[in-house]
Amino acid sequence: MKHFYHFLVLISLIQPVQLMADSKNNTLKIAILYDDEFLLHYTGPNHPENSDRISRAINFLKKDFKLRSNLLWPSFGYAPEDVINLVHSKNYINLVKLESERLDDTTAILSTGDTVISKQSYQVARKSVGAMMEGVDQIMKGKVLNAFAFTRPPGHHATKDRGMGFCIFNNVAIAAKYLQQKYKIKRILIVDFDVHHGNGTQEIFYNDNSVFYFSIHQHPFYPGTGRPSEKGVADGYGYTLNIDLPKGAGDKEFIESLKNQLIPAMDLFKPEFILVSAGFDAHENDLLGQLNYSGEGYKHATDILLNIAKQYSSGRMMFVLEGGYESQNIQESSEKVINALITYASNKL
Repeated sequence: MKHFYHFLVLISLIQPVQLMADSKNNTLKIAILYDDEFLLHYTGPNHPENSDRISRAINFLKKDFKLRSNLLWPSFGYAPEDVINLVHSKNYINLVKLESERLDDTTAILSTGDTVISKQSYQVARKSVGAMMEGVDQIMKGKVLNAFAFTRPPGHHATKDRGMGFCIFNNVAIAAKYLQQKYKIKRILIVDFDVHHGNGTQEIFYNDNSVFYFSIHQHPFYPGTGRPSEKGVADGYGYTLNIDLPKGAGDKEFIESLKNQLIPAMDLFKPEFILVSAGFDAHENDLLGQLNYSGEGYKHATDILLNIAKQYSSGRMMFVLEGGYESQNIQESSEKVINALITYASNKL
């Protein structure tokens, strides 16, 4: 009995130490924000923005032994309307709800632009914003080091009052506003390396000096915005930086632009949090894009962004999926990004 008592005492001493160790290890993990409900946003047969885009990457992440131990999969709910309203007007939010929920088993084009919706689209879009909130909370509360959100539909073309370019709610813009409202973050960097310019994100923050928007994209290409001359207005002048690349540009031009233009700008701006609109449609094998980035290019870009985050934002950074229309490219590229995040985390041990 005496030995059993000593055993219980020993266990009581070990358990708090183990819990502390587990908690510390979690803070060095990467949150993956994903929900099967994202697959319910139906865009019809042969549409490039379909559920298969993300299924392959998610299945790979869940099965890959080397990655699994470094990832957390938090659950999350639907974003409340007041959070979506941080960016989008109530009239637009209600329009999306009405036009989506009145559908049966058919699809339709959202009346504001070139975005296909189905009956579940409004709820799926709300769930995507919920993923943004959870990712921000996980990072800001120190539960994880970084996050990657595999959300649908994408968001960076959505303006305050208009969905377009496959986008409904602007996930990254809402995440930025949420960071400002809840956590009083004063300086946020949004990096957008989708092959298309994020006209919605630019418009939302065009007169805002608390959010620096950097986009590197193909030109000429949809939606036609994002010229280097577009630098912001009023208080936001100088806080928008666009790099347009010609058809056929690849890793060399991508990385040089980050080194020569983004890094010097961030040495002045000093962001406290970094959000990345991670579109993988600039990959050399994409169905729509005409740039030639590789998986290694995305890894190199992530390393550069991590270095900026290390200097100015305590490593706090969240990636959010935008475009990319070939499932193998998304799997390969997101794996490269996540491995770079894991390597960064392991170096903090």
